[in-house]
This record gives sequence, structure tokens and C-alpha cells, in this order.
Amino acid sequence: MLEVQAVKASYGATEVLHELSFTAMPGQITSLIGANGAGKTTTLNSIIGVVRPTAGKILWQGRDITGLRTPEIIRLGISLIPEGRHVFPQMTVAENLEMGAYIRKDKPGIRRDFEWVFQLFPKLKARLGQLAGTLSGGEQQMLAVGRALMADPDLILMDEPSMGLAPVIVDEVFRVIREISALGKTILLVEQNAALALNIAHQAFVIELGRVVLAGSGRSLLHNPEVEKAYLGL
Repeated sequence: MLEVQAVKASYGATEVLHELSFTAMPGQITSLIGANGAGKTTTLNSIIGVVRPTAGKILWQGRDITGLRTPEIIRLGISLIPEGRHVFPQMTVAENLEMGAYIRKDKPGIRRDFEWVFQLFPKLKARLGQLAGTLSGGEQQMLAVGRALMADPDLILMDEPSMGLAPVIVDEVFRVIREISALGKTILLVEQNAALALNIAHQAFVIELGRVVLAGSGRSLLHNPEVEKAYLGL
């Protein structure tokens, strides 16, 4: 279980997270929704160690990971799929996937997960030797997901996986998110498309100005009048 407890985080003198608290349960999809600037990406960056909280605690499987360096956090079984994908453009698809597995020594497991990624995204297998920078946006998003999976994480942080993608590719990416969840992975999903995020979520939290203002199951928030008005355009 991931526990974010009264976390504060800042960029310089500007505090972005104001005693933010929520939990992500094992094997479930937890969605964070909110307007641009609400603190969603800062939350993920605080968990993965890119941003250091100024107060509060972040617990992963009962261990306090607040302030640990990013490599240490990754070795504890947490991976981030960043906003904008950030694949290595001058490396091939195969090399990008290998980079995802750099912390691992179990060669049979790495080979197994290569095949798993190809089952999830058959297009990647056909482009193994292609430079990642020449892939379409949708293919780069598939590669970013695959690269994160190659670390064999227990918790996957996803930042805006639908951004800039055609609807048919969004459907494919969210199909894969469901498949990953069904295998017992814990997923913390930040997604600007609130309808998508709530439809897929077991539980969800609405963040405004660095604080949780609403919480509940994905389905309950999908039909919450405040959420409908503010985030679903209804």
C-alpha cells in the first residue's frame, strides 16, 4: 500500500502541496484528477523522489521512503511513466526497453517481460530496431509503458498517459492499463481526462490547490454533481 501523509512540497518559495493525504490500495487503480496546476504531477514527483517533500511522510509497503533518492525508490518496486513520454530518442526500441530493466539481474525474467511487453503492444516488436525518436506519439507512449514494466514494478505511477494521443490509441493504452491492473500491479494514475480516469479507477481523489477535496470510488465520483460540473463538462 502507498500512503501519502500530510505531504507538503514546494518549488522554491512556492508551496504546491498543502498537507496532501491519500492512500493507494494494493492491486487497485487509484486516479488523481484536478485542474492544471492542482499539484498532481508534483505528487508523483514527490513519490518518486524528484521533488523532496518539506513536510509529511510517504510510506510504501510500510516503509518510509520520504526523501530517498530516485534510484533507491525504483529499486523498491516503483516506476514512473512521465508526462510527455520522455523515451530516449537516439536509442532503439529494444535499447529503451533494456534501459527499463537496468536494475535487474534475472535474465530469464527479463526475457519473459520482453515477451509480455510485445504481447501487450505487438507494434513494438515490429519496431525493435527502430530509433524511438522516429516513432509516432502513440508508439512512444506504448514504449514508455513498456519501459516502465521492464523494471518489474509493484507500483506504477502514470502521468497523463492519454495526452496528445488519437482516441483509438488512447483506447489501446487504457486497455493495457486494465490488463496490468488485473495482474495485481498497483497503479496511481494522473489523468486530465476525468471521465477516462474515473471509469477505470477503483478509487479516486480530486485535488485542488494541493489538497484533496473529494474522495470515493471511481464510479461514485463519476456521478458526483460537483465533479460533473467542474471536470466532466456536464
